[in-house]
Amino acid sequence: MTLETAIRPGALYRLAWYLYLVLAVGGAIWIGWREGTIPLALFLDPGGWWIDLGAGAAAGAALLGCWELARRTLRQARMLEDHFAELLGRLERTEALALALLSGFAEELFFRGAMQAAWGWIIATVVFTLLHTGPGATYRVWTAFSLVAGLVLAGLMEWRGNLLAPVSAHFLVNAVNLGRICGGERGERGERGERDGDAGAET
Repeated sequence: MTLETAIRPGALYRLAWYLYLVLAVGGAIWIGWREGTIPLALFLDPGGWWIDLGAGAAAGAALLGCWELARRTLRQARMLEDHFAELLGRLERTEALALALLSGFAEELFFRGAMQAAWGWIIATVVFTLLHTGPGATYRVWTAFSLVAGLVLAGLMEWRGNLLAPVSAHFLVNAVNLGRICGGERGERGERGERDGDAGAET
């Protein structure tokens, strides 16, 4: 049984919400246990928030450029997007944005806010990378990209000392990729394929 047959189309979207909520709660508990409280400074630097947003946007754009290069040069990257499109199903724009925001916040709170603060950026990046994998050679592209992204996000956290920059970069990458994978031309192609399959089954 492959991953595509084990998870029904659309089921991954609902599962992702549960997993990211668990990550967010786990990260908050971890930080609260270590610090005794969850400091506001972890999320925002009132005097330099605009630098954090700019750095996050620039890092996110650079990562999107890396992924676009992978899509154009590696068949495995395009196959991976097809796999995710099938697993997630067609998403509305608001659904894609909400999932991108939740995933960006939850993963950064857990990996950079909690784990990196406790164990250092190397361990946090390694664990982040290992958790972004899957069966078969196709998913190695995702793992490799996650390693690059993890290093960039860890660097933003080390440099700025708060989560706004890495969360912004993570959100931008996920929002753009989810919007393309689960909507637009790719989603329309998937729907046409389903209709063609239904028509073929009726003949």
